[in-house]
Amino acid sequence: MQLDRAEQELLDSVERGEWQSIADREEEAKRYQAYARATFRKDKRVNIRISPKDLLGIQKKAIEEGIPYQTLMSSVLHKYVSGRLKEAS
Repeated sequence: MQLDRAEQELLDSVERGEWQSIADREEEAKRYQAYARATFRKDKRVNIRISPKDLLGIQKKAIEEGIPYQTLMSSVLHKYVSGRLKEAS
């Protein structure tokens, strides 16, 4: 079977032992499901002005992630306000 580049990188990572089992997988899954529900519940509308360059960058990242760019923006904002998004040093 021929693997594409992403699949080969994933396989190499697993073979290098870079993956760890999650202690309580069901509890962890519930926690992330709660994050998703909170992140993707859309009951408020916000309008912002953003530079064309930044919007294009966000749209490109969203395509890479396979999600709509508004969803990506909402997720990033949620992670920031919940303290899970840290500035790179």
